[in-house]
Amino acid sequence: MKADRVVTRPRSRHADAARRARQCCIAAMTMLTLLPGVHAQTTAVAARDPVDEANPLVGTAPLDRPDLIGNAPPPGEPVYSGITSAGARFPHSATEAAPVNVNLELSYPNGVPAPYNYPNPTMIGFTGGGGPSYGGRAQPMIMPVVGDWTVPPAYSQSYYDKAREIASPGYYSVYLNTFRTAVELTATRSATLMQFTFPASERSNLIVNLRRAGGAVEIVGDRMIRGVSAADSDREQDRGRYFVAEFSTPFARFGTFQGRVDRKGWGIGEADVAASRRSITGAFAGGYLTFTTKAGDKILMRIAHGTSYADAAARLHHELPDWNFARVHEAARAAWASLLDKAQVTGGTAKQRMLFYSTLFQSFASPRLIAAKGESFTDASGRIQTATYDRYGPVPFWDTGRNQIVLMELLEPDVIANVMRSELDMARERGYMNTSFHGDNAVFLYLGAWKRGIPFDYAAVYDYLRRNATDPKGPRGYLAEYQRQGWIADEIPAGNPSPPYAGGKAGAATTLEYAWDDAAMAEFADRLGKSADAALFRQRSLNYRNVFDRSIGFVRGRTADGKWIAPFDPQEPYYNFMMKEASGWSTLWLVPHDVAGLETLLGGRAKFNVKLDRFFATPYTPKGICRDCTGMIGQYVQGNQPDQHAPYLYAWSGQPWKTQAITRRILDTLYGSDASGYGYPGMDDQGATSSWYAMSAMGFYPVDPSSDVYVLGSPGFDDVKLKLGTGRTLEITALNNSPTNMYIQSATMNGRPWTRPWFRHADIKDGATLVLRMGPTPNTAWGSEIRDAPPSVSSVSPALPNPRRAEIRTPAHP
Repeated sequence: MKADRVVTRPRSRHADAARRARQCCIAAMTMLTLLPGVHAQTTAVAARDPVDEANPLVGTAPLDRPDLIGNAPPPGEPVYSGITSAGARFPHSATEAAPVNVNLELSYPNGVPAPYNYPNPTMIGFTGGGGPSYGGRAQPMIMPVVGDWTVPPAYSQSYYDKAREIASPGYYSVYLNTFRTAVELTATRSATLMQFTFPASERSNLIVNLRRAGGAVEIVGDRMIRGVSAADSDREQDRGRYFVAEFSTPFARFGTFQGRVDRKGWGIGEADVAASRRSITGAFAGGYLTFTTKAGDKILMRIAHGTSYADAAARLHHELPDWNFARVHEAARAAWASLLDKAQVTGGTAKQRMLFYSTLFQSFASPRLIAAKGESFTDASGRIQTATYDRYGPVPFWDTGRNQIVLMELLEPDVIANVMRSELDMARERGYMNTSFHGDNAVFLYLGAWKRGIPFDYAAVYDYLRRNATDPKGPRGYLAEYQRQGWIADEIPAGNPSPPYAGGKAGAATTLEYAWDDAAMAEFADRLGKSADAALFRQRSLNYRNVFDRSIGFVRGRTADGKWIAPFDPQEPYYNFMMKEASGWSTLWLVPHDVAGLETLLGGRAKFNVKLDRFFATPYTPKGICRDCTGMIGQYVQGNQPDQHAPYLYAWSGQPWKTQAITRRILDTLYGSDASGYGYPGMDDQGATSSWYAMSAMGFYPVDPSSDVYVLGSPGFDDVKLKLGTGRTLEITALNNSPTNMYIQSATMNGRPWTRPWFRHADIKDGATLVLRMGPTPNTAWGSEIRDAPPSVSSVSPALPNPRRAEIRTPAHP
């Protein structure tokens, strides 16, 4: 049956009760669409604000269909969820009010320290700091406990009611059945506000503690607790190690405690608890605050962090001058509404709209604000500074650097300008640009922003980008080897002789990553008129050929003497050996800058298409296990970054209709297809997997974020209006769109016939209307000519003209 079609548009603010009622209604409708034999109906659904469509619980659950999760997880570990956060925060928030239902201190490591996993039935606490995605390191922990409580890490856990759990942008609430206590969380950009509604009790406690590394905690008067975490006790101390928390109501009794987990004793170790003691230093240092409450009494707690107690208190009182929870919640909601309103969609099912706005919401988990202009922070060299602009934390370049930065460049150019300035200042403080994993990739951010007309001093950043790319002492691992021979060797790691080969250099994949970086560096140098550098980097951009084994048609590792590593199975997910968190099948396509060159290596268009077809059709049956390699379609892995662009490569090989079909399949089956409707493939990696969905659902994707090219897929909505940061609007209309009418029959751009399955930023920067006429069968002629393929390094003349120096923008800030 035809899916219901509705319009999502901005409207006036709604009361909490009405909003919650709509959330319950949508949740019920979503669950119905997941039941076998139940289909979307044609009945009209009331229009809703984009902010009300978004559900932060999306991404907190794992996929549960065996055919979609491959052979993950390893024994003794859970299936990866998206590892997103359901907490309350602002876009790119400096802090977050988040639920914690994973006892990380008593857990075996199985990836990143995610504090929340939707299937877990008990809550152990809440945090008011740290990063949204990886908030498991946030401090302190806060837990309301009625009656008896225990010293962490043996947290006093509570069953909670899933039916009463509510998450919306800027808000989270849950009912703790064990303690008959309701918890509500909201936040400002830099501070957290929590509201606890207790039952009648003389022992309504709030337990506040630091993590294992501990520190010092002090109770001040009858309304404050404050503390400082131990130096280097976590990796997110740039905002400062100090916290100050205040309460709306005086507590009646108090005390402090620590957990001496380094001492032998029954169970975990020994506990040190003292009533009326005001200060404590040690592991899991904390305090308990006891209130006498009547049924329904609300105790509010506000908390902020800083580089000193005075700094934390100043931030706290500036952002939370009173206890008006509703006002703070509405301000957080309004901040998200302003961002999410930039994407207006018509059509699709209720579930599709929920997933779209939820993934768009999760896309802005990073980079994190470290300090707003005028606030204090700790810089990359360890010095305390005062921010002269909004200072952001590092971009996870291996992850969101592949796609999410483009979404930000489209929607938040002002934020991107400050992110670029932050990265440049971190480079000045450290000596090199930030990077991540086995790539470099910072150049993608700057070149992509330059091509999209975002003002910045691009000449100033080049020296640091070049230093990363040419200095063997810099952050590019094995760069000297790469420079000397044009590829990076591998060796079978000692003591780990069988897949997945967790140790190693990931030499083959790293070679591909560096070649991709070098292609962007060549163009960056060209734009600055540095012809010698451009020639050097352009030549190096072809180094991916040096790890391509023509005899088998795969990228493959080589030993130091240049021989191909054997045995080699392209289906095995060599986690760090030859490949990086990927198999030979997945890594083969990691040449976004030169797809035409890869076509040539594989024997031309026809053979390229056969190989790509086999990629999506060959069953996934490896011996080794890649933890976050879930979301399978054949050998394709949606749950990890290396091959997420691969569905769009048919645009180069003359068969864009296959991109249209495969992207629809990914959207329909690899997100939210679990019992909860919140499941993700693999892990989100701070917005990367979310950004893939959000952009693909709108109908386009940036295969190479350093370029200005967007490749078309198949939009999931009848109409998308994307308000660009320039104030102009890109509208994508899909005529005759439906679950079966997924194939583009013809297209027009601003009323003119359009035969290319891609467009440039220049085509849309002043606003544009792209109309796609959809149908149930492929139009194999549309977009199939060689001249219709997107550009590649191999299809561009090596004698590129240098742009005029006048094109270099002046910095946005003095």
